[in-house]
Amino acid sequence: MNGSGQLRLLRILILLLVLLAVAANSLLTWLRTTDWDRPLVVALYPINGDGSRVSADYIGRLDLDGFADIESFFDEEAEYYHLPLKKPFELVLGPVLDELPPQPPLQPGVIGNMVWSLKIRYWAWRVARDVGPPADIQMFLLYFDPQGHPTLRHSLGLQKGLLGMVNLSATRRMAGTNRLVIAHELLHTVGASDKYDPVTDLPLYPIGYAEPDRQPLLPQELAEIMAGRIPITPGKAVQARSLAQALIGPQTAREIYWVE
Repeated sequence: MNGSGQLRLLRILILLLVLLAVAANSLLTWLRTTDWDRPLVVALYPINGDGSRVSADYIGRLDLDGFADIESFFDEEAEYYHLPLKKPFELVLGPVLDELPPQPPLQPGVIGNMVWSLKIRYWAWRVARDVGPPADIQMFLLYFDPQGHPTLRHSLGLQKGLLGMVNLSATRRMAGTNRLVIAHELLHTVGASDKYDPVTDLPLYPIGYAEPDRQPLLPQELAEIMAGRIPITPGKAVQARSLAQALIGPQTAREIYWVE
């Protein structure tokens, strides 16, 4: 084998080792976040998503108590499913970040999504290394002035990388909805899937219904958290306004290994 052939073989071996390391790390990460033998520490990083004074003022008033509903919601749901662990998640408030995370591509595609996934995972690793705090999961909370941003881009939660990028409204009026969205994306990081039609946003029956056996079926009173909406009549559902209007359904509980 000549020198160029040996170099090519060496590059292939290095690539295979890197892929093996990534696969092993993904497996260990998955095992660590699905055995539920201890609380998963979740670091919340506020970010001024639009650079506005409104968002800056709102972020300046944030404290950990403002996210207590999220922990309480998961504690109550864990008790309902008889999870031995009393506190599945422990939230900690990280520093306000000045840098925006890499944004997903506007036009979804396999290659673009892969490149973005690598970029944001590297970016999140740098944040954890440079400013902490130590955590199992990172949630980047981007706040926007609702006057300038009446609609927000879709939020994301990634199981590979154990991170979420959540777009939120910088207003107290939307605080309950914000916490529900954070909890929804947090569940994505531990394996839960969406339970709504991506075209219509309507909850999927039966997995997207909080009470699929309810008689009469409609209207429902609560939202399955991975659907996010409360079905009212055929073809109509309303957004849940807080975690008090949501629950974790059996399918979601199975996906996150709270039940067999």
